[in-house]
Amino acid sequence: MKILIIGAGRIGSSVAESLVSEANDITVIDKDPANISFLQSRFDLRGIVGDALSPQLLENASASDTDILIAVTSSDETNLAVCLLASRVFNIPTRIARVRNEELRSYPRLLREEGFDATTVIWPEQALTRYLVKLIDIPEALQVQEFAEGRVSLIAVRAQEGSPMVGGPIGELNAHIPNACARIAALFRRNQCLAINARTLIEAGDEVIFVADTRHARLVTTQLRRRTTATRSLIIAGSSIMSRSIVQALTEGNELTGAAPASIRVIEADRRQAEDLALTLGDRAMVLSGDFDDEDTLLSAGVEGCDLFISLSSDDENNILSALLAKRLGARRTIALVNRRIYGELIEGSRIDITVSQTQAALDELIRYVRHGDVTAAYSLRHGIAEALEFVAHGTPESSRVVGRRIHDIRLPAGCSVAALIRGEGDDTQVLMASFDLVIEQEDRLIIFVPNRRLIPAVEKLFAVDVSFF
Repeated sequence: MKILIIGAGRIGSSVAESLVSEANDITVIDKDPANISFLQSRFDLRGIVGDALSPQLLENASASDTDILIAVTSSDETNLAVCLLASRVFNIPTRIARVRNEELRSYPRLLREEGFDATTVIWPEQALTRYLVKLIDIPEALQVQEFAEGRVSLIAVRAQEGSPMVGGPIGELNAHIPNACARIAALFRRNQCLAINARTLIEAGDEVIFVADTRHARLVTTQLRRRTTATRSLIIAGSSIMSRSIVQALTEGNELTGAAPASIRVIEADRRQAEDLALTLGDRAMVLSGDFDDEDTLLSAGVEGCDLFISLSSDDENNILSALLAKRLGARRTIALVNRRIYGELIEGSRIDITVSQTQAALDELIRYVRHGDVTAAYSLRHGIAEALEFVAHGTPESSRVVGRRIHDIRLPAGCSVAALIRGEGDDTQVLMASFDLVIEQEDRLIIFVPNRRLIPAVEKLFAVDVSFF
């Protein structure tokens, strides 16, 4: 697949790194020679220095022969204008723009066919907000992702000594919670993905990834960790934009969450922004002006008694330091925004409970559009090492490698597994946990766990339909 990426900043370079390893033909355009030089020194891709708003430059980048354009510069205007050029001049079929201005969400026609003609618009800040709200709502979880319009949840949990299933076999999950619709899809021990079966024992410290009917998700987490009390006291620091978005999502009856924390406090360093934020949020949150990595400011915000502290500035190091300080001062749980993957891998699970990444949120928004086959959802897991995808099974038993076959008979790559199956639509939707004898029907949606991204092309090939089907 030929992919043209506009912008080699934090998101653009991460997108390039993620896609170049999957045998894609990648070209990246950026105005900064240093960004292009850095990418070319690390990856097998083509880099072009210049302004992507130049039709001649796009022509030189083989835009007329490109399958997907991904515009992820820091400028909304540039991203949207490039999509317009890609459509009207070069006829690129898939055009994805990263947009930050939330006001534009109210004008979908401006963004799509009647305006800038982007086939897809991604909003990383909103995606990160949704993700954080899920982590607030399920405090035992390391990671929460949703499939099938929210009916199915995939959750990662760190197994805790003394929990009901720790020390016991995976196959006893249904015995512990007989009325729950759930299945353990993967188990990582000391950063290695284990080959699991019903007899595999769960040890304390294992990272367990399970799939469940969303209504039963919290019940399953309590079998792997001692139940954590709901988040009643929350402190958010480092970003007035993200803070406002999270508070609004928590307090406006948003379907993403249950009851809002009783106490929400926001720390904002810029006094004017703090005043504006206080006016916007009113009595939904208390806003304090001060440095979020300062001990006195954190104590003034009541960090010693808070259930959760979240640091969300654009500086990874400041977020890490403030989360560590908050933990030392008494915060029960901490989440830090850390965009450098190596930092996240090093510190998550230590004194900082969870790290999140806006870059990863953007990648999760993008992934399904660059996958072959009919992929309705895709998420990176474990800092981009693994992936979970929702594939639609098209075709007939004669034209498909999966339709009409038992799950046991599907030849998935080693380590990959079918975690769950969604059958039907609307009120007739069924959530079925994978079992050996379950037969896949036409238009079923399968949630596939892939432990390593290098295996994805082989999984995609399984879901390809013979051309005679069409």
